[in-house]
Amino acid sequence: MTRPATSLTTAYAVAVSGIASFSIMDMVIKGLSLAIGTFPTLWWRSVVGVGMAGALYAWFRTPAPGRAALKIHIVRGVATTGMAVLFFWGLARVPMAQAVALTFIAPLISLLLAALILKERIGAATVGGSALAFVGVVVILLGQSKAELGPEALQGSLAILASALIYAWNIVLMRQQALAARPVEIAFFQNLVVCVTFALSMPLVGVPALPDGQWPAIVGAAVLAMVSQLALAWAYARAGAAALSSSEYSSFLWAMLLGWLRFGEQVSWFTIGGAALIVAGCLVAARTKPVDHPVLEASA
Repeated sequence: MTRPATSLTTAYAVAVSGIASFSIMDMVIKGLSLAIGTFPTLWWRSVVGVGMAGALYAWFRTPAPGRAALKIHIVRGVATTGMAVLFFWGLARVPMAQAVALTFIAPLISLLLAALILKERIGAATVGGSALAFVGVVVILLGQSKAELGPEALQGSLAILASALIYAWNIVLMRQQALAARPVEIAFFQNLVVCVTFALSMPLVGVPALPDGQWPAIVGAAVLAMVSQLALAWAYARAGAAALSSSEYSSFLWAMLLGWLRFGEQVSWFTIGGAALIVAGCLVAARTKPVDHPVLEASA
């Protein structure tokens, strides 16, 4: 599958716009999670998402994916489900800015995974960057203890860190998926796999009730998620995982603003300092030469 030539600046700008859309969705999902619970929120959002993405998929007459692309769709969809449950469960228990700051370890871990999976070159600076980022995480957790947010906040932070580990893998999968399929196909199959995964888990967690009065927010969250998926798929098809992973850092500014506007959340200097250390560690570790990857054939 060939891709038109696109400047790194354009691809980066589109990735940042995708992150902005995701950040606004985070705010909407947090409000819904507090109102009706995390699982019902994510289930109904995935149902609406499948409908919208399926309509686009049919409209553009996108051909069925090949075996290689379908495998990546399934793997990333299942990973996304676990990542989303952990993150949004944690987000309902900690301030948005703190939650997003903790996820910043994901780009760093993705560099390690990119070296293992995508064979991207990684230098010795990664060790120093990793240590710096770890200190940043400790600073954020220390600030949390000083703020006395309660035991649920610590549990939420641990859930978000676990989600970040999955998201690190997700960044690498995003690059592989973007090389094997087009954005509309990616958006449809990601929503479909997530929806099926949630459905299969219902015997354990129960069937969610209809979210009376919450449909506008759920539809809005689904729209924001799809816009972000399309933007990130487009960007990652045109630039490497290492080149675009730093676009994640723009979400911290959005989280500070949206958390303050929607939930009245205050951002401590511990969170700001810890986020700065994590970002610095990731930037130090990312000082490697970009590697071009062969394009996967969607019909393989």
